[in-house]
Amino acid sequence: MPRLTASRSVSGFILALSAAIFWGISGTCAQFLFEQKEMDPAWLVSWRMLLAGVILILFAIFRKDSDAFQIWKSHKDIIQLLIFSIFGMVTVQYTYFYSINLSNAATATVIQYIGPVFVVGFYALKNRRWPSLMEYSALFLALAGTFLLVTHGSFQVLVISEKALFWGILSAIALAVYTIQPVQLLRKYSAPTVTGWAMVIGGIMFSLYTKPWMVSGTWDMGTVGAFSYIIIFGTVISFSIFLYSLTLIGAQTASLLCSVEPLSAALVAVAWLGVTFTAMDWLGTVFILVTVAILTLAKKPEEKQANPTDINQASLT
Repeated sequence: MPRLTASRSVSGFILALSAAIFWGISGTCAQFLFEQKEMDPAWLVSWRMLLAGVILILFAIFRKDSDAFQIWKSHKDIIQLLIFSIFGMVTVQYTYFYSINLSNAATATVIQYIGPVFVVGFYALKNRRWPSLMEYSALFLALAGTFLLVTHGSFQVLVISEKALFWGILSAIALAVYTIQPVQLLRKYSAPTVTGWAMVIGGIMFSLYTKPWMVSGTWDMGTVGAFSYIIIFGTVISFSIFLYSLTLIGAQTASLLCSVEPLSAALVAVAWLGVTFTAMDWLGTVFILVTVAILTLAKKPEEKQANPTDINQASLT
């Protein structure tokens, strides 16, 4: 039995880490498409949600004890799903990809990871309590890490544009909304059902603005490869193996391991796209990852219900 338990733990660790690495590389693929293939971020978001959403719904349909269509039998749940689709799914995806377009995958991913700080703030206000000492420490580290990322320690200059910083912070806030809003749905329905339908609905509604039938960017084998990676490995496979890792090692451990995502985004962006990441950038990244670790370990019971963070902090973002 101990050997079996150890084997399950190792498998869970590998799966969770693989999912985080897949998500990080997905952000770098998006940067490649924006910079070198002139693809519109909104167009990519539309197709990612539509294609990945359909695959996830099919996955939900063929699951044992499928609840793929149960969600449509309650008017209250339909309204919640529509709200999540627009203000959660579409918002978190677009702000993240657009912030990549304005800066780079590494910086955008790390900044989005301050999202849990906004989650803590929400629950502090909701429950009318002051944050704990650990939460205050996490807030300080998040602010310090963001400061180092966007200024390299100087009070006089930004190393990314004000617009990139604005959209990066907006993506972190969107991540917090994405984390909190669908809690009630996730207590009743499986994650593939909620996420799949939210992506399809969001993709259809966003398509009214993006017109996905009008092809964006320069298409060649590199474009096809990066685009396919984002849909298959960066969304469907990463989502599936991360869900399975939750059953092996638990949500808290799996969520901590997913902090590897910004590191993988940074390493791949530096090695593949030649992104400059200075010592200050790495230090800022470490500060923000420590923030995530502190908030995950100190998470309150009501926050542990927020399953979307466990499913994907950035790249179902």
